[in-house]
Amino acid sequence: MKLRRREFIHRTALGVGGLIVAAPRPARAHSPAAYFDPYALVPLGRTPLKVSRFCLGTGMRGGQRASNHTRMGKQAFETLIRESFDRGTRLFDLADLYGTHPYLIPALKGIARDRYQIVTKVWFMPGSLPEPERPDADVVIARFLKELQTDYIDLVLLHCVTSAKWPEELRRQMDQLSRLKEKGDVRALGVSCHSLAALQAAAREPWVESVHTRINPYGMSMDGPPETVAPVLKEIHDAGKGVVGMKIMGEGRLRNDDERRDASVRYALTLGCVDVLNVGCESMAEVDDLAARVRRVEVPA
Repeated sequence: MKLRRREFIHRTALGVGGLIVAAPRPARAHSPAAYFDPYALVPLGRTPLKVSRFCLGTGMRGGQRASNHTRMGKQAFETLIRESFDRGTRLFDLADLYGTHPYLIPALKGIARDRYQIVTKVWFMPGSLPEPERPDADVVIARFLKELQTDYIDLVLLHCVTSAKWPEELRRQMDQLSRLKEKGDVRALGVSCHSLAALQAAAREPWVESVHTRINPYGMSMDGPPETVAPVLKEIHDAGKGVVGMKIMGEGRLRNDDERRDASVRYALTLGCVDVLNVGCESMAEVDDLAARVRRVEVPA
């Protein structure tokens, strides 16, 4: 029986459509790998801060208001700060203990204050500073603001907490810092931890918005072995707190070990719970070397 013209066209269209559906689709091109950017701006937990992934530390061999950085001399240290900023560094880690407050603003003269972030720390323990007195946080921060020549500090930490009970023992200082934050003198608050018990307490303490923690794959100058510390950092990060990694280079012990420097940078970046690498580079060659190593690490899919 002859097909009517309209029915023939209809059946032919169905057949062609079936062939089109059944035809193998061309393989999708693989997306190029993404790599970490040392100077990308990243959120620091749920704080209002967006900071560079690389932070210039200034406390190598720090104590008594001096460090390897201050011992460079004013011109060399300020040049390091300014050239690091010119590369893309937007976060600078200072402390009363290191004596580095007076150097930052002169080094960044002419740069709008909202283009970089300052971290500093309150030392509350006996020793390590020239004077024996430890004034409360409100007195100390007023001095810091003058030394830093700024109207506010982006992140203030209680420096080097070690006790598991530090949230009870330092509550007075914490409450004062909270009031300074309400006034606008401080934008975010946290701790730098130097024991596993203190780190675990930081994970549970609601007051904490960001944690400075020692992390590398070799357990160098850390609060415990990496396999013990890393889960605590994940807990901290999952709670919405910022995580700033310190001792990435083993407090300088990896300085001459290319392979382990690469491994340490890769480890910190790919843990998935370290926002910032805080490294006390002492020259632009070290800054550039670290940046190059960061750029070689592939972002996990």
